[in-house]
Amino acid sequence: MNGNRILSYALALIAAVIFSCSAHAQELRCTAEVNSQKIEGTNKSVFDNLQESINSYMNETKFSDYTFSPTEKIECRIFLTVSEYNDDRIKGDLQVQLIRPVYNSTYTTTLFNFKDNKVEFSYRDGDPLIYNAQQPENNLTAILDYYAYLILAIDFDTFSLKGGQRFYDKAQSIVQYQQSSGEIGWRTFEDNRNRAAVLSTYTDTNTSGIRDMLYKYHRKGLDEMVTSPDKGRAAITESLGELKKVYDAAPMSVALSIFRDSKLDELVNVYSKAPESERTAVYDLLQPIYPTESQRLNKIKNPEETR
Repeated sequence: MNGNRILSYALALIAAVIFSCSAHAQELRCTAEVNSQKIEGTNKSVFDNLQESINSYMNETKFSDYTFSPTEKIECRIFLTVSEYNDDRIKGDLQVQLIRPVYNSTYTTTLFNFKDNKVEFSYRDGDPLIYNAQQPENNLTAILDYYAYLILAIDFDTFSLKGGQRFYDKAQSIVQYQQSSGEIGWRTFEDNRNRAAVLSTYTDTNTSGIRDMLYKYHRKGLDEMVTSPDKGRAAITESLGELKKVYDAAPMSVALSIFRDSKLDELVNVYSKAPESERTAVYDLLQPIYPTESQRLNKIKNPEETR
C-alpha cells in the first residue's frame, strides 16, 4: 500500500469515527408526523418534505454538549396537523409527547403530553431547517428548538432534582427573543396555554413545585416500584402533594392539564393494588383538582369495581 493510499485510508477511518461519534451525540429520538388531510387542492409533497425536514432537524441537531448513546436517547413524538396553507404560510396545531423508560423494566411513562394550538410559520417547499444556537433562524426552528429544550429540561428533571435548569434557561431565551417577532404563541399573558405559559408553569416560583414532583414521582417513585412497589408508590403519593400546591397557587395553570393528560390513566394502574386508605387519600387530593374526571378517579378509589 503506497503512501497516498495509506493517507486516504487513515482519513476515511478518522471520518468514519467522527461520523459514528456524532451520530451518537444527539439527544433525541424523535418521530415527527405531518397530517395534511384538511388541506385540499395542494401538492402534498410539500408536507412530505416538511415532515422529513422536521425529523432530520430533531434527530440530527445537537442541542447540548451532552453525549448520548443510542440507548440513552430521549424518545419524543411530534404530530403537526395542518389546518391552513396559503402563500407558503402554514397554520395548525402541534401535539408534543415525551416518553421516559422506567428503570429496570420494559415499561415507559409519559412525561409530557401537550397540544399547542398556536402554531403558525412560513415554509417553502425545500427550505432547509438550520439550527442556530444563538437565535432561531425562523419561527419554525424557534418552535422546534423550544420544544427540544423543554423536552430535555423535563427529562433531566426526572433523573436529578431540578436537573434541567440549563435547558429551561435556553427555552426562556427563545421565548424572550420570539416575543418581538410578531408571531403568535410566544407572548406572556396572550393566553394561559401558549408556549410562554407552559414554560412559566415550570419556572415561576408559585408553580415550579411541579419540577419537584417530576423527580419524586419518577426517580423516587416509578423507578423504585420495580423492586419495592410499596416504597415507590408511597413516593408517588407524596409527590402528588406538589400538584396540590400548584392548584392552590394557580388553579388555572396549564401544568394541571398537562399532568391530567400524561398521568391520570397511569395512576389507575399505580394504585390498583394499594391499600384502601392510600387510594382514598389520593382520590380526595385529586378530586377537587379534576372534578370532571370522576370516571377515572373512581377507578383509583375503587379499582375492584372496574374489573
